[in-house]
This record gives sequence, C-alpha cells and structure tokens, in this order.
Amino acid sequence: MKRFIFASLLMVTGLQTVFSQSLKITEEGTGYYLPRTELFFTIQVEKTTYTPGEFSIYADKYLKMRDVNMQSSETYRIIDIKIHSLGERDTSKYYLAPTDAKHNIQDLNLDDNGVLLSINAAPKEIKLPVSFTPAPRPAKLNPRDYMNEDILSAGSTAKMAELSALEIYDIRESKSSLSKGQADFMPKDGEQLRIMLDNLATQERALMQLFTGVTIKDTTETVIKFVPNKPISKQLLFRFSKWMGITDADDLGGEPYYLSVEDLRMTPPIKDLYLNTRKVKDNSGIYVNMPGKIKVSLFKGGDLLSAYELYAAQFGRTEMLTDELFNKRYFTSLILNPVTGNLDQLKTESVKK
Repeated sequence: MKRFIFASLLMVTGLQTVFSQSLKITEEGTGYYLPRTELFFTIQVEKTTYTPGEFSIYADKYLKMRDVNMQSSETYRIIDIKIHSLGERDTSKYYLAPTDAKHNIQDLNLDDNGVLLSINAAPKEIKLPVSFTPAPRPAKLNPRDYMNEDILSAGSTAKMAELSALEIYDIRESKSSLSKGQADFMPKDGEQLRIMLDNLATQERALMQLFTGVTIKDTTETVIKFVPNKPISKQLLFRFSKWMGITDADDLGGEPYYLSVEDLRMTPPIKDLYLNTRKVKDNSGIYVNMPGKIKVSLFKGGDLLSAYELYAAQFGRTEMLTDELFNKRYFTSLILNPVTGNLDQLKTESVKK
C-alpha cells in the first residue's frame, strides 16, 4: 500500500512543489499534465493525561470520594475522521497543448506542478481544508497559591490534607450563603456577586486538584494520504491504540482500521460533439479526464465506520477534445476540475471576422 503520514496539508503542498519538473514549450505546443486523485484521511485524536493529586490517598477519608484514581495514566481516543480529495499530477498523462498560430488558445493556466486547470478562462479555485489549530490550554492552577497559613505550616501531609478539606467545606458554605443572600457581607450588585462566586469556585477547584488530581486533554491531527489505483478489499490504513494513539502499521498493539475501494463503473457524461473522432499518433491536443465514481469504505476491525462516494481520475478514462473547438473560427473557454481533471465548464463562441 502506498501510504504516507503528514503532519499537515502544508507539507503535502510543499512536496508537490519540490517534485515539479519543467514543462516543455516547443513549436508543437506547451506541455501539461492531467491530475490523479488522492485521498486524505484527517484523523483527530484526543490525548488525556491524568496526574494524581498530592492528597489523593486522603480523598476518601476527608471528602468521601471513593473512586479517585491514584495512578498516572495516558489514554487516547479518536474523536473525528474526515476524508477529502486533492489532485496531483499524473506523470503518465503528459500532453502537448497546440499553442501555435493555427489555434485560438490565448491563455493556458497550469498549477505549480504543470497540471492543466483552464484554457481561455480563469481556473477553478482550489479549496484546501482549514488547517487544524488546537484550542489553547486553560491556565494551570497552583493549589499552594490558594492555601491559607495554617495549611502551609502544617507539620505533615496528612494534616495538610485535613486542613485543605476543611477549607474546601468552608468555601462551599460561603458559596451557598452568597447564592441564598444570607452571607454576612453581601455584594452591592449582581456583578460583584458574580466575581465573588467565580473567585470562590477557582479556590475550590485549585484545592480539589490536590485530592482528585489533574486531567489535561490535548487534541492532535494526523493526515494519512492514500492513492487508490484499483479496487481493494479491507486493506490496512492505520492502527490505533487506546494507550499509544496512532501506531505503526506493523505494531499489533494497535487495533486495525481498514480501507475498501469499490469501482462503481460510472463516469460523468460528455457531449459527443466535443470529442475527437480521428486517429491520433502522438500526445498533441487537449485532453480531459473522464473520472470514475468509487465508493470508499472505512472499517474499524470488522465494523463499518463510514462510506463515501466520489470521483477519482485514475478509475476512468482520458478523452481528447476535438481540434475544431480551438481553431480560429471559435473562441473556446474551458475549466477543468482540479481534483479529477474532469470538464467542469466549456463555452464556445463564434469569432466574427
């Protein structure tokens, strides 16, 4: 299986630029490529890191919390998998556009890799997925910033835990009194009340961390590139472990995720009058892809997770457009799909002499 894992789509674009080759511009015409379709699986993984609190062994005794975990842990879970497709030049589909005086080709638009995008028209915009940006972490709380003098001067960890628990109960009582309007010193307005309650909640949260520990969640994104060239049945795409995240394909500690590709044997229609009917001896002319529709299915073990239908250039065929579209009697503009190389738009106008 041809597979590469990239940290971001920007790396994919960079690689495409690195491998681009100079196109030939000769008397016969200008060289160009048609694209092949590549699939990108965007996998978001949430990593949860748990660190037990300093007083976790006293959580049951002083706070009646019986399910507090006293062991550090690191776990992972997949929270989202998305698929999108991009076009990359197909080096097996290299052609020459006739840009001589006999042809009315005034503007030939290619991407950085030499893939034909449009002729005599503005190319279709290539929409890349929005780059993933992890949410900022909330500021860490230092419990010692919220300990009173008695707690800090206690002679043992057990005594510090006991006094911290008493402080938590006092904070909760103060919150309850303020909420009921029964506090000895009530705020003058609603905004002051909100600020006081927020401060008490922060103090309680900081001290509770000493007993319940700290849980930090981070989300990362991995992009897996896959180029389908033929129908496949449950081919390994990646492995995933609750304890390690995305693992190497040969790491049996990860649960397998499989990919199947089915050829639906469907191509978009095209008018016969656009197509060339004469025999062609070389690769000179304007060619377009007639992509084939495929069904891509993703499995977790034996369970189907999702299925997608899309067009892929390499599952269809290539057609040459008739040379008459670009002679001096007509002004023809066409726009190709940058992902599949399919004819998205074609307009022809007679040239007035």
